[in-house]
Amino acid sequence: MTTRSPGIPIGDTTVADVARLAGVSVATAARALGNYGSVSARSRELVSAAASELGYRPNMVARSMITKTTRTVGVIVGDIENHFFLSALRGITDRLDAFGYDVLLANSAEELDREQRALQAMVERRVDGLIVTPAQVSDRELLSELIHQGLPVVLLDRRIRGLRADSVGIRNREAGRIATDYLLDRGHRRIALITGAGAEHREALHAEDPRELKTVRASTSGTRASGYRQALAAAGVPFIPDYISVAGFRREDACLATLALLNLPAPPTAIVTLDSGLTLGALQAFRQAGIRCPEECSLIGFDDAEWAEVVSPPITVMSQPVVQLGERAAERLVQRLNGEVLDVAAIRLSATLIERSSVAPPPG
Repeated sequence: MTTRSPGIPIGDTTVADVARLAGVSVATAARALGNYGSVSARSRELVSAAASELGYRPNMVARSMITKTTRTVGVIVGDIENHFFLSALRGITDRLDAFGYDVLLANSAEELDREQRALQAMVERRVDGLIVTPAQVSDRELLSELIHQGLPVVLLDRRIRGLRADSVGIRNREAGRIATDYLLDRGHRRIALITGAGAEHREALHAEDPRELKTVRASTSGTRASGYRQALAAAGVPFIPDYISVAGFRREDACLATLALLNLPAPPTAIVTLDSGLTLGALQAFRQAGIRCPEECSLIGFDDAEWAEVVSPPITVMSQPVVQLGERAAERLVQRLNGEVLDVAAIRLSATLIERSSVAPPPG
């Protein structure tokens, strides 16, 4: 029976130690341990047994220098607490694990500076590729440089105009139009939209001319707002800029935005919120203001969070296939990592309206 070589503690074992115990060359041991190159079955068996006996742990930095890969993908999302990103991460990590990749995760908190620091850190850790939800759809300098250097990048949920990167998301304009049409069909004419978009998009979102939205259509909020505007125009309903809220992504932002909408001289009879956190903020505002939903104000949210069906009233939502979005983003990135020659693609899936009890005809 083979015994552990004296003076070699677990964790400090080198490839040379494994090679010596296995009775093979260091080069053969390295190929067997790194799973590259040509190694006979007998040598591989000897190396595996020696590595197990010595408690060998691979040096990932050294391996990456040899193989030119770390089998690691960097993922940067906007808000790790948001239901959308949690579900997307499930799809991303499940698929990447199946392909043999680990994930290095960062949360940008929808701040460009934090996103850029995360990008720099991931590049320094030699990730093989990136899946990114960009904090700002107008900034592409760093990502563009990384793509130019050959790092595969897939954008999740949002895209950046002019950036040659694959993107995966839903058909946002269609989803915004479906949600608005649903309210219009039930008699609503004063319909508000809580976007979560940053202040830099306020002017475009509030512009009387819908063509101004072209400057923000790369963003989720801008594209859904475009569908909202299309539905209003098709129904002959005047667009009221005050009914589009530009408040931020936090639940507290949505609460304040909803309270402001409810205090308008002609408050909306229905509100569409563009993610689950904003929906919670709107519900909080209803309770603070003593507004009954849907009797006094109807509500449609985006994302079918677990709580949406159990709150009172259960929330009508535009359900996004979020796990599938994460899976498709991971699959597209792996195709790039495998060297497949592909045209840059915008992969789009459809959202589905789920009817519950938070929508009723307008009061009166």
